Amino acid sequence: MPRPKDEFDDLRPLEFRDPAEVLDADEMYTIYEVGRLLQGVDPEAELDIETENVLLDWAIPWMLGHSQKFVFAEPEHDADPGYYGLAPGVGPEDAAEQ
Repeated sequence: MPRPKDEFDDLRPLEFRDPAEVLDADEMYTIYEVGRLLQGVDPEAELDIETENVLLDWAIPWMLGHSQKFVFAEPEHDADPGYYGLAPGVGPEDAAEQ
């Protein structure tokens, strides 16, 4: 249910970090690991399914918004998730430009 803005004490701009600030250029990650890293959670952490779903809800649109900065690799097995990493030429200097 919508609520009036004046009911909130702390309204902040919605800001997303650049992929180069979140991911290591030499690594490939599953969507689950990307979601965790985006929120500052250890990529190896065991999470309940509800938390995992919330992280995915943030990660997927973030990745789509930055799709030109990512590459994709097929999973080893059909039942496994694919892997994502920074595209060639994307690095920390790109994040500094923003």
